Amino acid sequence: MQQEVVERARRGDHDAFAALAAAAIFRLDAAARLILRDPDQAKDAVQETLVRAWRDLPTLRSPARFDAWLHRLLYRACIDEARRLRRHRFDVDLTPIDHPDLDDANAVMVDRDQLERGFSRLGPEARALIVLHHYLDLPLPEVAFALGIPLGTAKSRLHRALQAMRAALDADARPRAQLGEGRLA
Repeated sequence: MQQEVVERARRGDHDAFAALAAAAIFRLDAAARLILRDPDQAKDAVQETLVRAWRDLPTLRSPARFDAWLHRLLYRACIDEARRLRRHRFDVDLTPIDHPDLDDANAVMVDRDQLERGFSRLGPEARALIVLHHYLDLPLPEVAFALGIPLGTAKSRLHRALQAMRAALDADARPRAQLGEGRLA
């Protein structure tokens, strides 16, 4: 069914492309938000993805791979958007004043916040791998195709991204050195 719609869109049918875009826009937006960590940037990346998709749709070789191809376009748009913003952005890291008790009802929120902080420390390329594989449940061969990299490269980059995220979480879990008499304790 989707292949027929893709074929019609490849031939220039605006309604067919609108149907494809409407079916994919929420998934694209969710993935872009996870990769870029900014809703406004995510909207820009999704819009750029759909513009590129319309422009480049006649060059799509296999209509059956439309979704993976669209994810590749989204990935490239997210990376372009991250690079554009990197030149104009600086982040301020605020340290928490107190550490919440993990036994209370907010433990789930604390865990989620820690994962969020670890995830935000990754670069957009690493976040894209994790988002496509773990959040969107794409198999690694599809992730590799979407990112335009060999399967072995996708596996090793995903492994390194998860290691970096674990290291960031471990660094957050270590107790911070206390100041005593003007020196680190």
